[in-house]
Amino acid sequence: MGADREGRGRYGPARVMAFAAGGALVLAGCASMPDSGDLRGVDSTPRQETQVRVFAVPPGEDAPPSEIVQGFLEALTSDDPHYKTARQYLTGQAAKTWRPEASATVLTDGPGAKPEAGGGGETNGEISYMLTGTKVATVDAQQAYAPATGAYGRSVHLTQDAKRQWRIDALPQGVVMGESDFQRNYMSVSKYYFASNTSATGSNAQPTAVADPVYVRRRVEPMTQVVSSLLKGPTRWLGPVVRSSFPTGAALAKNADALTPDDRNRLTVPLNDKAAGIGANRCDEMAAQILFTLRSLSPAVDEVGLRAGGSELCSLTQSEADATAIRNSARHPDYLYFVDGEHRLVRIPAGNSGTKPDPAPGALGEGETALRSVAVSRDEHTAAGISLDGKSLYVGSLVSGGSLGEPVLRSQGGAEKDRLTTPSWDADDGLWVADRDPDHPRLVLFQEGKGDPVEVRMPNLGGRIQSVKVAADGVRIALVVEKGGKKTLLVGLIERDERPGAKPVVSVAALRSATPELEEVTTMSWAGDSRLVVVGREHGGVEQMRYVQVDGSTPDVPAPAALTGVKEVTAAEDDQLPLVAYSVDGIVRLPSGEQWQKVTEGTAPVYPG
Repeated sequence: MGADREGRGRYGPARVMAFAAGGALVLAGCASMPDSGDLRGVDSTPRQETQVRVFAVPPGEDAPPSEIVQGFLEALTSDDPHYKTARQYLTGQAAKTWRPEASATVLTDGPGAKPEAGGGGETNGEISYMLTGTKVATVDAQQAYAPATGAYGRSVHLTQDAKRQWRIDALPQGVVMGESDFQRNYMSVSKYYFASNTSATGSNAQPTAVADPVYVRRRVEPMTQVVSSLLKGPTRWLGPVVRSSFPTGAALAKNADALTPDDRNRLTVPLNDKAAGIGANRCDEMAAQILFTLRSLSPAVDEVGLRAGGSELCSLTQSEADATAIRNSARHPDYLYFVDGEHRLVRIPAGNSGTKPDPAPGALGEGETALRSVAVSRDEHTAAGISLDGKSLYVGSLVSGGSLGEPVLRSQGGAEKDRLTTPSWDADDGLWVADRDPDHPRLVLFQEGKGDPVEVRMPNLGGRIQSVKVAADGVRIALVVEKGGKKTLLVGLIERDERPGAKPVVSVAALRSATPELEEVTTMSWAGDSRLVVVGREHGGVEQMRYVQVDGSTPDVPAPAALTGVKEVTAAEDDQLPLVAYSVDGIVRLPSGEQWQKVTEGTAPVYPG
């Protein structure tokens, strides 16, 4: 529960005092709060810079019930690590049983509050207030974010203690606050686990890292929070397709200090005895998980040392972590590919400022087959192309002089829009494509880009796939699905059952919306370990390009510059490379910190993947 500092500001005096010497802000109790009537919303203060810490003020002597509720909501938006001040607004018993970490409910504005009819009155020694608002999202006990809609309504009950002071004695678990307070108080951090269901083989095969975004409190020991969260395991949604190298029950050592790197940017992580005695390879994987997780946090961590049972288990640097496990998103592609005016596959060096493409080697670039769209494997050895009429899927080597052969798949759809989508390659050279034929809609996978297609099971899809993009980690897939006249972006998990001697079974499960507010998604692409770039529009709105997290939240990065008439967009998981789009101006790119630039004529731009 909490207050929206950029919200409605309905109560006159500001409740914030700045102390310049300490660089701190103190949230004081309201100086002029009505003794009765509705609380319409908490007072607001401007959103503060991240280095400014905000502290709450305890309840005033003989404060009326309305001020107690108000002060409690304000206290929940402070940087108090254990909500000690917020608990002072509660009775002793309520303070013991209230669990603020159970959840966070995010509202469009700060929660409103009003006395409940039949909830008592001040003269009766007890009173209830109803907290209200419109839900935007929730964060659960695993710190996983999920979009939410609908009305919020929860009751808090107050009574007078032995000193005749009003205190809250009954309240919902968790916290609630407005959206701007949430953005100020929380930040998204990706934990890293390893894919458990990819087809990589061999005892020496490196595990593939998979991002699992969670929200932690921004200024309350975030490094300690996220490492602790990492040790507890993946979120429920991602859990079925990943594993952790940490032993079950592993946690930070009891009474361990807050995690802080030393002056050489080395972080020592003390673990409990559950981690003692592990092997060297497993310990390296554990340290790699921590290093991948802490990449986006400040101060920087260049090396991690793990300790348990009174001794050091292992030590790993960032470069050693990259050799221990694969982060496919960290790979830098050699080329950007697209289709030229002659409907052939061409390419430009990735990140290059050049505008003159060269034909791609191989039959798709040098042959006579006219193409509508293409996809290039992540190792850039093989390409797949959809014929100009959308009926046929071809696969060919990116080697000069190679022949193309017959299509590996044909669609029977009557119209071009009812035929094959642009294909997508996964990290194990699997080729994915959807057939939009209304009489036989399906998603198929060609393992290693060849052989007989495996029809992917899609339980509870409820619509027809319009676009397919597999994540670099190989265990998540993004789909644009059309249903009831709307095109929405869904993200699901790839589950595989590949038993020796049996036909492989591949399914896409646990589909969830990444853009619930958009009703028309035009195009999308993966743009990082846990981020996508999406072009679409809200109901009654105009087309826009934005970044979204796989959990449906908005990342704390600037949106791409506006671009008119976008038909396709592509991004490398390496965020140092520019966005590239096909628009009314042809092929255009967006270098970091600049405006869109014309590259050349052409269509269907793609980075490998």
